[in-house]
Amino acid sequence: MKSVTKRKVKRIQYGEEANQFGDLRIPEGEGPFPVAIVIHGGFWKAHFELEHMNAFVNALTENGIATWNIEYRRVGQEDGGWPNTFLDSAKAADFVRTLAKSYPLNTESVITIGHSAGGHLALWLAARHNLCSDSNLTSTEDAVKIKGVISLAGVSDLALMHDIHQWKDTAFGIIDNPTKDLMGGSPENYPYRYEQGSPKSLLPIGVPLVLIHGSLDVNVPIGMSELFEKTAKSAGDTVRFIPIPHAEHFELIVPDSGAWPVILDSFNSLLND
Repeated sequence: MKSVTKRKVKRIQYGEEANQFGDLRIPEGEGPFPVAIVIHGGFWKAHFELEHMNAFVNALTENGIATWNIEYRRVGQEDGGWPNTFLDSAKAADFVRTLAKSYPLNTESVITIGHSAGGHLALWLAARHNLCSDSNLTSTEDAVKIKGVISLAGVSDLALMHDIHQWKDTAFGIIDNPTKDLMGGSPENYPYRYEQGSPKSLLPIGVPLVLIHGSLDVNVPIGMSELFEKTAKSAGDTVRFIPIPHAEHFELIVPDSGAWPVILDSFNSLLND
């Protein structure tokens, strides 16, 4: 696999804030190209940045897919967390329309794909049309059209993720609850926030969903994707759940791993749906 040269990476601001930017990569050829809105994980924390997805987006781009690898305000930064982490991801996604005015992008073939916390945002972006009319997460009436979603070990249920970390705190004394930090409190304290921010609460999403999860994941348990698949299907969504045997959390974003062919095949399948 040849590497993507630096000249092909364009860092572009989608807003005025320091962390409102993304890296755009365009494949060789004339296009227009399908677009992957790529969202990095790291439990929404400031010290995880979009660069750790570079190998992943390079590989997508070499396979003929334009990639918009987005950054967003995160917990630990000024104004990070609720609601700006959500609003930034929405603004970045909708900026694809602006990018298409200058670059050969097919806005009818846009897939969101995210890892871990990024998987949460990838699902949420496609589900935000189900937000309450008075939601403070509503940012635009002209959202970019999402053709499908690929969640890589994604946090599809914020309340469940909160409780998993709470259990670790109780059982092992691990005082670290990233979901609580993102939302500003617990589901009991802020039920409305969790309803508006959790993909599970916004079902049915209405576009095809692919949930890819490693069987050895200790960061986001694979059971979360299993439960979400059942709930989403019951709500009427089209969902594929693909467990990756013997894979841990970060293996899903390594292009040379056994998960990569599954991810690429899933992307192409969504484009052809």
